[in-house]
Amino acid sequence: MTNPFTSEDQQRIVDAIRQAEKATSGEIRVHVERHCATADPVQRAIEVFAQLGMHKTKLQNGVLFYLAHADRKFAVVGDKGINAKVPADFWETTKTLLRGHFSTGHYADGLRLGIEKAGQQLQQYFPYDGATDTNELADEISFD
Repeated sequence: MTNPFTSEDQQRIVDAIRQAEKATSGEIRVHVERHCATADPVQRAIEVFAQLGMHKTKLQNGVLFYLAHADRKFAVVGDKGINAKVPADFWETTKTLLRGHFSTGHYADGLRLGIEKAGQQLQQYFPYDGATDTNELADEISFD
């Protein structure tokens, strides 16, 4: 396990996830590891997505923020449900936002803003339904 975040950073990221999920039935997770186990961070993120059971959400609207901090690699991947609805450039614009913060070592700030942006998209396409919505995935950051 590796953790580049202070406990305050972690809490701010988890708070951002909880805040984003208040307005949507979508699910957001963050996974952090030191090194990317594959050459392609998107491929690794897809593996982690499956390992975390993110494909099991009812509306297939999970989003994973993946970060391999020592390798300076990251990816943002969404499940089929959200990929079918968000604009074609959504993931690229989200990665651009993250890259701007990550390049200066501000991982927690980048993640918080990226989560906020993803939450806005999820809210637009998968609004919160208080009658049927449950938190299907843990909000805590997972580490390898």
